[in-house]
Amino acid sequence: MTPDVIILSIFGCIVSIQIIYYLFIFSGFSFSKKEQKSTQKDSTPVSIIVCARNEAENITKLVPQLVGQKHDAPFEIILVNDASYDETEDLMDSFAEQHQNIKIVKVKEIETNVNWSSKKYALTLGIKAAKYNHLLLTDADCIPLSNNWISLMTSHFTEKKKIILGYGGYKTIKNSFVNKLVRFETLLTAIQYFSFAKRGNPYMGVGRNLAYTREVFFENDGFANHMKILSGDDDLFVNGAANKNNTAICFHKEAATTSVPKKTFSEWIDQKRRHISTASFYKGKDKFYLGLFYSSQLLFIVGTLTVLALQLDYIIVAALISSRYLFSYLSIGFGAGKLNEKGILPLYPIIEIVLIFSQLYLFITNLFIKPNRWR
Repeated sequence: MTPDVIILSIFGCIVSIQIIYYLFIFSGFSFSKKEQKSTQKDSTPVSIIVCARNEAENITKLVPQLVGQKHDAPFEIILVNDASYDETEDLMDSFAEQHQNIKIVKVKEIETNVNWSSKKYALTLGIKAAKYNHLLLTDADCIPLSNNWISLMTSHFTEKKKIILGYGGYKTIKNSFVNKLVRFETLLTAIQYFSFAKRGNPYMGVGRNLAYTREVFFENDGFANHMKILSGDDDLFVNGAANKNNTAICFHKEAATTSVPKKTFSEWIDQKRRHISTASFYKGKDKFYLGLFYSSQLLFIVGTLTVLALQLDYIIVAALISSRYLFSYLSIGFGAGKLNEKGILPLYPIIEIVLIFSQLYLFITNLFIKPNRWR
């Protein structure tokens, strides 16, 4: 075979891997039916747990949204003050005085072991204080998109389904490329973990919108297996505890949460450095699937530049490139429609390239410099 044929064959293999992911794996979520709201009353009592560290402004916005939720069963709101030194504690106490279903858990700085993740320790105390077996977790900077959030998420609990993966998106900031980048990365990540969960291999969830039972938490020793790792209170826990039998997904638009994203590229990079530091602790098969997908993304971009620079058979090259973008565009587009993410697709190819090389930078940087502790 000539060098040109070898290069085209390699490029064809890379494109084929990408098409398999987008057409056969991610389609499990992207091309599935929209989730319908149940007409049955949900009688699941639930404890909502929010861990906050110096989140006075966000707590002021979040708590009224939680109190105003419509749910047919009793629910309590557990606010965990993780050694805040702003007005967070005072605000929590004030809310607790006004609402009987609010419980406060206070963590002092001297309680936290420097070898432990502060957030995981605080969340563990919140979970231990929970009255109900079913837990619904979100972050202090998140807001439920509707007052049906509790009912929609908990409606997926059954005798077998004990972990519910939800979607936590970010608000749209007009005329901001960074905002589109953040939202695209969040969307693509959600399409991946929803799709793999539907295929029987749940590997992660996001703490912005996640539910599970106390029973599952303690059966899996909580965060004990990764307590010293900075992040992972959501994805590492799900990676260890979830399986095809005990996990369900909830992607109804009214069941999502939203939060304000980082506004500058450097802030987002710092946030993502903490988040991706957990990926190396995933199960081997999950690291393989995710690594293969990212590698094929990177090699597709490099391969595209190579075959175009070498001016190889333009018909074959055009067919390969257009096929890959057609299937990826359809998969991401349908996924974006289900998760109510708009305004991203027009810049999709450019955003994808920036994201791929940003992830490469993050991976290399984390090899040499440890991420900062949370807040």
